[in-house]
Amino acid sequence: MSRREGALLNQYMWGVHRDMPAPRQHVEFVSPKELQQNPENPRLIFRENDLQTLFESISLQGILVPLTVFRKSARTLVLLDGERRWRCAIKLGLSRVPVIIQPEPARLQNIMMMFAIHNARRDWDPLPTAYKLRELEDEFEKTQGRKPKEAELAEIASITRGEVRRLKKLLNLPSEYQTELLSELEKPRSEQAITVDQVLEASAGAAALRKKLIVDETEEEEVRRAVINKFRSGVLINTVSPRKLARIARAVDRDEVTVAIARQAIRRFVTDKNYTIDEAFNDSAARAELEHGLQIQVVRLIDNLSEFKNAKHAMGNELREKLLELDRIIRALVRRD
Repeated sequence: MSRREGALLNQYMWGVHRDMPAPRQHVEFVSPKELQQNPENPRLIFRENDLQTLFESISLQGILVPLTVFRKSARTLVLLDGERRWRCAIKLGLSRVPVIIQPEPARLQNIMMMFAIHNARRDWDPLPTAYKLRELEDEFEKTQGRKPKEAELAEIASITRGEVRRLKKLLNLPSEYQTELLSELEKPRSEQAITVDQVLEASAGAAALRKKLIVDETEEEEVRRAVINKFRSGVLINTVSPRKLARIARAVDRDEVTVAIARQAIRRFVTDKNYTIDEAFNDSAARAELEHGLQIQVVRLIDNLSEFKNAKHAMGNELREKLLELDRIIRALVRRD
C-alpha cells in the first residue's frame, strides 16, 4: 500500500479527525465461526484455484498475518481484511485464528476501507467492483449531501480516475451483458470465454458506427453481439480488434469511404460468422486510412523541404540519396495510376 493510501486510511477509515479512538493493534485468537464476511467487500468471486497456494501455506505454517475485524455484536466479528485467509481456515477446520479487532466504521468508511485495503493487493474482478463503487458514490451522497466529483470518487476509492470511468462504463452495459460477465467470473480465469475488456471494446466500436450513422440503434446491438460471439468462438482473438470499427467510422466521417461501402462490410461482419473485423476493415477503410496518413506525411515533408530550400543549406550525400530514392518511388506510383 502506498504512503498516500495509508494517509487516506488514517483520515477516512479511522476518523482521526472525528475524535474516534486510534485502532487497537493487539492480537486475539477467536474461532473462525465467529467471523462473518463483510457485506461491503467488492470482491465477490473467490476461485478455488487462486486459493490453493494460500491454503497449502496455511496448512503448513498456520496464519502468519492476523485478520483485521470489527465487532458487530457480542458473538459476531466482521472481516475488514483477510477473507481469503478466513476461507482457508474454515476449509482446514482450524479452531482458532489470530485477529486484530478495530472500532466499527461507519458504512462510508467501511466501503472506503474495503477499496483501500484490497485494491493495494491483487486485482479485483471489475464488474463486482463497479457495483460497489456505485454504492460508495451513493453513500457519499447520503453523508455529504452531494455527489462526489470524479476526482473525489477516485481518491476515496483509492483508484485512478481512468479506472472510475472504466467501471462506470460497465455499469452502463445492458443487464444481459452484465449477467454474462458475472457468469464468466464463476469460472477459472483460463476457462473464461469473454472478458470485461472485450465487452467494453465491442460496445465502443459499435457505438462509434452508430454515431456516424453507419448503423442504427438496432444494428448497433447486432454489431456488439456479433463481436462478443466471435470472441467466444475464437474468430476474434485480439481484444482491441473492435477499435478498427471506430477507424471505419472515422473514414466515413472524413468522406473517404461512403456509408454504403462501410455498411456492406459491417453487414457481412454481422451475418458471416467467420468474417473478421480485420477483413471488414480491409474491405472498407484500409486503403483510405493509409492514403489519409500518407497525405498528412507528404504535406509535412513538403513543408520541411521548402524550409530546407529557403534556408539555402548545403545538402548532405545521405539526404540526397534518400530524396532520389523517394523520387523513384513517387514516379513509379504515379506511372502505375
